[in-house]
Amino acid sequence: MSKIILITGASRGFGKIWAKALLERGDKVAATARNTADLNDLVEAYGDAVFPLQLDVNDRDACFAVVEKAKQHFSRIDVLINNAGFGLFGAIEETTEQQARAQMETNFFGLLWVTQAVVPVMREQQAGHIIQVSSFLGLVSLPVLGLYNASKYAVNGLSETLAQEVKGFGINVSLIEPNGFSTDWSGASAFQTEPLEVYAPVKKAFFDASTPNSWGKPEATVPAVLALIDSPKPPLHFLLGKVALPGVKQVYAERLAEFDEWAEVAANAHGH
Repeated sequence: MSKIILITGASRGFGKIWAKALLERGDKVAATARNTADLNDLVEAYGDAVFPLQLDVNDRDACFAVVEKAKQHFSRIDVLINNAGFGLFGAIEETTEQQARAQMETNFFGLLWVTQAVVPVMREQQAGHIIQVSSFLGLVSLPVLGLYNASKYAVNGLSETLAQEVKGFGINVSLIEPNGFSTDWSGASAFQTEPLEVYAPVKKAFFDASTPNSWGKPEATVPAVLALIDSPKPPLHFLLGKVALPGVKQVYAERLAEFDEWAEVAANAHGH
């Protein structure tokens, strides 16, 4: 049975790749983009199976309106893929208020608004799957991506809580947590802070540590994402790529060791 899938940020990158794969196998897709002209190739190739919708996820009212349009058009929404977002590169000290707010508005609040809009639809259906496109940087952090890290940590905290709240309504929640992939995220879609020379060594070390092998091939994610969508018991955390899991394991081992080192001091702070 084909699924009805709402994908935000479907104009490029993961959103476009996954939308094509889903349409190719016979699913129906409500695809959103800031400019629906960027979805014309999907419409030309797949016709009525794709429903293009203009959406800026920063507009909460528009998020609710788009979800309602998708529901009315296809009669239900089986899966939400909350994919809209962008990367901000630069040291925390370099980041302006406008840049910081823009990063959180899109990556966190935009995701929240679409989530809030779709939950009542899925609750009424007593079924649904909310897939939040986060990052392994919602579990660990890297320099030069402080606000991006913060936005994804917020997405993870929100979604872990959501999973507990909506489980009884038949709604599953999954966090896709990719390592770096060769999408527009680090290219045309990315924003940069105004550099301060004092952070040049930190940035050099960060970029020098990256190799071509560090970046996954976006098209290779398709089988994994389709398996996630089709799973009757999807995981809450779903790491993508071969870099993410070793990196997370290393950082978590270091955290546990540090917790243990300070465990007695911490326990004594309880007071009784």
